[in-house]
Amino acid sequence: MASKFCGRTRREFLWQTGAGFGGVALAGLLSQDGFFNSIANASDSAGNSKQPHFAPKAKSVIFLFMYGGPSHIDTFDYKPQMKGRDNQTVQVKTFGRGGHRNTGRIVEPRWDFKQYGECGKWVSDLFPNVATCVDDIAFIHSMTADSPIHGSAMLMMNSGRVQSGHPSLGSWINYGLGSVNENLPGYVVMLDPTGGPISGAKNWSSGYMPASYQGTTFRTQGAPILDLKSRDGVSRELQRDILDSLKAQNQEHLAMRGNNSELASRIASYELAYKMQESAPEAVNIEEETADTQKLYGIDKDRTRDFGTKCLLARRLVERGVRFIQVYSGGSHNDDNWDAHSDLKKNHDYHAGNTDLPIAGLLKDLKQRDMLKDTLVVWGGEFGRQPTAEYAEGTGRDHNSYGFTMWMAGGGIKGGTSVGTTDELGAAAVDDPFHVKRLHATILNQLGIDPNRLSYFHSGLDQKLVGVEHVEPIRQIIS
Repeated sequence: MASKFCGRTRREFLWQTGAGFGGVALAGLLSQDGFFNSIANASDSAGNSKQPHFAPKAKSVIFLFMYGGPSHIDTFDYKPQMKGRDNQTVQVKTFGRGGHRNTGRIVEPRWDFKQYGECGKWVSDLFPNVATCVDDIAFIHSMTADSPIHGSAMLMMNSGRVQSGHPSLGSWINYGLGSVNENLPGYVVMLDPTGGPISGAKNWSSGYMPASYQGTTFRTQGAPILDLKSRDGVSRELQRDILDSLKAQNQEHLAMRGNNSELASRIASYELAYKMQESAPEAVNIEEETADTQKLYGIDKDRTRDFGTKCLLARRLVERGVRFIQVYSGGSHNDDNWDAHSDLKKNHDYHAGNTDLPIAGLLKDLKQRDMLKDTLVVWGGEFGRQPTAEYAEGTGRDHNSYGFTMWMAGGGIKGGTSVGTTDELGAAAVDDPFHVKRLHATILNQLGIDPNRLSYFHSGLDQKLVGVEHVEPIRQIIS
């Protein structure tokens, strides 16, 4: 009988150690090629500022997310051909919550359009204040997405994929550029008072990246972040001791077993919370702002106070080096967001009325502070809405991912421009269709990041926000 060694036969011991020698050799070869360095770099938690691939036009992004799907043909995509055609039945292919259809009843836009600015842009009466800023805005009228269903469409707009588990846009930006202000998160999310969007935190998740890259939700009332202060009266000295202990554990782990990305992320998150206890309250203290500034954002009015406060906070966070801020209009379900399935006018009057003045205030405030040139502002939802009615009666519109409008301003974007078109009814993009990936590529490009080079090694692949195929930014709107 073969003798035993540490509970194994001699034959098992020799086989396992022999196979292990091959693994050691392979590890050595991979190390020479920089394989493990690339993994370590990719696993680093969010920290110091990193060098962009090329000179950036923008330093930060403010994404104004109109959750639920605003109707492009009732806001910024002027369709005079629809005037006088209310309730006409037409041949038009649509695909939304109600499935595939080949005919529909036209719902004529319920608002008048007027021309604004030197560029002569047609804008709906829904946005009279944003209309005064059109010479600083580039409108993309031919956006397309892969899904007309809220959950998957939200994930695509936020992470480039219809499946969950992938890092969101803000995570990619902070991974690529690092943090400017180590006392504040690099990625902040502010939700609607009615609640978060469908799929919740998946929309600002860091996916397979360390947790330190995920979005941090800020509140506009009370403490900006729940549980920021320590519980049970734990002193800051004790918190510092806990943090030092965690760092010592990490150093011991590094010395004995190599990098532990989970422990590193835990340390980074704890250290950020420790620093934010002093920095975050100051950052969200809008009482420091003048009465005129608060009025510019509509904070003096009940109707616009909430969204105006979030827009003003976004500007204050940009001033303090936060890379990516996402501000949600609309939450929960039904008419709590822009999802106008029944009464289009009631829905859009409400949500546009809550956001129009604050958005214009943000653009004007950034511009007068000379911040718009390096702050990229993005507006839009997960898709648009169809030109035809969803039901036999009423003015509700179903979802439309075949063609919809988004706009961008600042950060090296060419203002007073409009690119792409939808057909005469606004049912689908016909000229220069731009997939969501093109939007993401444009945002990264303006930040000095090559969207086709930014990658994160995961599951044996160099993962990218824009996917494996080469994706070009929307050059027509870049100045």
